[in-house]
Amino acid sequence: MDTKKKIVVIGSSNTDMVIKSDRLPKPGETILGGNFYMKPGGKGANQAIAAARLGSEVTFISKIGYDLFGLQALEIYKSEKINTEFIFTDQKSPSGVALISVDSFGENSIIVAPGASRSLSIEDINKAEKKIKEADIILMQLEVPIETVEYAATIANQYGKKVILNPAPASTLSNSFLKNVHTILPNRIEAEMLSGIKVMDIESAHQAAKTIGEKGIENVVITLGRDRAYVKEKDTYTMIPAKEVETIDTTGAGDVFCGAFSVYLSKGYSLAESGRFANAAAIAVTRIGAQSAIPYKREVTL
Repeated sequence: MDTKKKIVVIGSSNTDMVIKSDRLPKPGETILGGNFYMKPGGKGANQAIAAARLGSEVTFISKIGYDLFGLQALEIYKSEKINTEFIFTDQKSPSGVALISVDSFGENSIIVAPGASRSLSIEDINKAEKKIKEADIILMQLEVPIETVEYAATIANQYGKKVILNPAPASTLSNSFLKNVHTILPNRIEAEMLSGIKVMDIESAHQAAKTIGEKGIENVVITLGRDRAYVKEKDTYTMIPAKEVETIDTTGAGDVFCGAFSVYLSKGYSLAESGRFANAAAIAVTRIGAQSAIPYKREVTL
């Protein structure tokens, strides 16, 4: 089960601009922060790098601008041994950026300007169809156009591939789209949008997972923060406990979970086992940044 599996990640490439402060500002409030740093990010890129570092052969389908941010990101992906053949360049739009505030507890708030990510098209997916056909897992998020993601899920489903969807940023999704998804990985906010149920505890997580499942998707994994996750695998429900670590920065933590989960699922493990491995990758929150915090396979112990 340790054979290197193929994962195709379809998603965004951004540059993260981060300010640390004691607390997050309220609407209309200006506060003085501490350190500023700028690092590569984007949910798609973070998940692609996580999957690559944790042992999979990764192809990343994305779009960047013809600018310094995009060119730097491309070199980073190559250094991570990610296949960049299908990272397209938009000559008109800039590369995406994310403005991130992180408080003293490691919690964050994020605003994303998608830039070139918003022009990833159905035509781009068609160019990469052969890679989708060869893959074991297709991992996607919602920082690229919804019609592109829906189309990619349809193509993947036609080839019998497992589609894993991280529905972030939170959005309304059609049941026809969800029927092409093998596993959905929402956080509690996204789960509430999908189910109409506010996720506060295990009981509400159970009800939300069951309701989401009624939309035509068998497998639901709700991440609950502080590294816990609630898993619905067909008719089996499991709470994955937290891994005790000292949280410094949660930026990109959900992306590490998605990448790690996909790696384990691609090897034939159950959703619960994949969730436990993804939680073990939570050591990312003990480090500053998104991609810079992503662990390597040798660092993750169950």
